[in-house]
Amino acid sequence: MNSSRRSLLKGAVAGSAAALTGCIPSLFARQDAPPKKLKILVLGGTGLIGPSLVTSALERGHTVTLFNRGKTRTELFPEVERLIGDRDPSKGEGVKALVGKSFDVCFDDCGYYPRHVKASAEALAKTCGHYVFTSSISAYAEETNAIENLDETAKLATMADPTLETMGDNYQYYGALKALCEQASEATFPGRCTVIRPGYIVGPEDWTDRFTYWPWRVAKGGKMLAPGNPTDPIQVIDVRDLTDFMLKVAENESFGVFNAVGPDRRLTMGEVLDTSKRLTKSDAEFVWVDAAFLAKYGEEAAARKEAFDLPIWAAYEGASKGFHTWKNERAIAAGMRFRSIETTIADTLEWRKMAMETIPRMKEMRAGLTPELETRALEAFAARKAGG
Repeated sequence: MNSSRRSLLKGAVAGSAAALTGCIPSLFARQDAPPKKLKILVLGGTGLIGPSLVTSALERGHTVTLFNRGKTRTELFPEVERLIGDRDPSKGEGVKALVGKSFDVCFDDCGYYPRHVKASAEALAKTCGHYVFTSSISAYAEETNAIENLDETAKLATMADPTLETMGDNYQYYGALKALCEQASEATFPGRCTVIRPGYIVGPEDWTDRFTYWPWRVAKGGKMLAPGNPTDPIQVIDVRDLTDFMLKVAENESFGVFNAVGPDRRLTMGEVLDTSKRLTKSDAEFVWVDAAFLAKYGEEAAARKEAFDLPIWAAYEGASKGFHTWKNERAIAAGMRFRSIETTIADTLEWRKMAMETIPRMKEMRAGLTPELETRALEAFAARKAGG
């Protein structure tokens, strides 16, 4: 498994499993009126996707109910109904609170094990009209990363033992488990299920800092390690664009599978860094370090037990050439839209500054290179160039 996918998986799993207490709720409003009012159930609702989804749904006039364990971020959305239970039907009351409850749509954005997804879907099958499952592009087979411009028909990941309930010591089962969760949703809601496969979800309230690291590092200025080439593709989706799309498929009853990656054009690493530099008025000097050097240096750093972390970026060659090139035409045709990368960067930095000042555990960047490791890597790269 390549380091980019490991970064994606670890951030995705941790983002739902460890939401930030006291995190500032969504501050950036949306527009666009819905065609009809819906009675919505959100499973979870306290991570990154959930709060954005609930905020948008309430703004659009929908009625929202949350189902979760009631243990994290309980201060959010005091005006909505809350059902207490557990995704695991073998724990406590399990999903009993869902039985007999009627909803137009259920948004499942925190399903990682098919047994859990099956339990919630079956509890709602007779009383809910539409099941929207948030999966991941990691549901595709590992070998698809090497192939450019694949769509929703690409091969999915599999695992020898589909009953296994562990991500694995290197998150190697995450994608296959997501694919199995998709199948559990579709089997229980045949013809009434939507599967959404996002890649890197970014924007305000993304506490993983995977995307945030880059504009934050640019804002610090000075000589900066920039990975690969400025033309290397990058696919990210602002969480607000993702949740607006999720609501749109519910409002329009759009069923099927959608790659929720963005934007609607080729975004590059160079554009992300250049835009960050312009917005922050930074004096950053980008030193573009080739993928071959980064791979070798990363192996050496790992041997020294150093976290040589270049989040989101993937080498545009070899086994990861297709990683940031997934097709999204089907989602765009169904109404997915994207705000500008300028807006995402500016809003993300504004939120991160607030979080750094108000949330103790957010005072330090949670992804990317430490200044010391970045300096050593740049020195090693310069020495290699000098030595020919």
